[in-house]
Amino acid sequence: MSGKRLSRWVAAVPMALLALATIYPLVFTANVAMKTRRDYVLDRFSPATSPNWDNIVTAWTSVGMARYFANSLIVVSISVVFLLLFGSMAGFALSQLRFRGSKVLFLGCLAALFIPFQVIMVPLARVMADSGLIDTYPGLILAYVAQFLPFTIFLMTSYYKTIPAEIVDAARIDGNTTYGVYRRIMLPMGTPALLSVGILNTLFCWNDVLISLLLMPSADHRTLMVGVTSLRGQYSDDIPTFASGVLIAAVPMLMIYLFLQRQIADGVTAGSTKG
Repeated sequence: MSGKRLSRWVAAVPMALLALATIYPLVFTANVAMKTRRDYVLDRFSPATSPNWDNIVTAWTSVGMARYFANSLIVVSISVVFLLLFGSMAGFALSQLRFRGSKVLFLGCLAALFIPFQVIMVPLARVMADSGLIDTYPGLILAYVAQFLPFTIFLMTSYYKTIPAEIVDAARIDGNTTYGVYRRIMLPMGTPALLSVGILNTLFCWNDVLISLLLMPSADHRTLMVGVTSLRGQYSDDIPTFASGVLIAAVPMLMIYLFLQRQIADGVTAGSTKG
């Protein structure tokens, strides 16, 4: 075996094992969700003989996954819209406008990226409780925007810095105000970055458990991921129903990964080579 071919195998085998370790839990969960309780108790690892959709219907209707799904959809959608709006405006200002303190503000955003949420969770909970925002949609949306805005500003600033300043100057000569330059020039040119950072923020907010568990304690306002974790205690003797809840929570993110993986990769690498 030639050295070049051997090096390919050395790289391919660990990657194949990593892919198998990632895919197998998903396949196992889907297989368990298709089984009856009796089939699961008799042999949990055998393939389901025939698809049984009753568990998924039960999880969606009786267990409350539909309500959890709607809660997540509302909170994540509004949070991502605010993150893109504020992040793009701040990115435009920090990258293209010249004003005193812009570098300090950008460094402050970078510093905020390194603060773990566990450090601020107790003060945040007290502020939210004093403001009457505990167990409300606005409270959780505000927390998501505050938590993920530094990351959004960093990516949008890095992207907007790659746009030549001559384009902004030409837009001003044509009579555009600062807001006109942002709306007519920067927003259309920043669409690829907005799409990437929007997908990443959707994944962050959708998969969050800690912030939602802290700020939305009631069962009626649980988000999907918190609802799935609660199923483990409620349905410890009904694993197929629990697996169905996990499957319902995972399918939207799987769809995003399958159809928008190039934009996700662009978002992850944005700012690492430019800016």
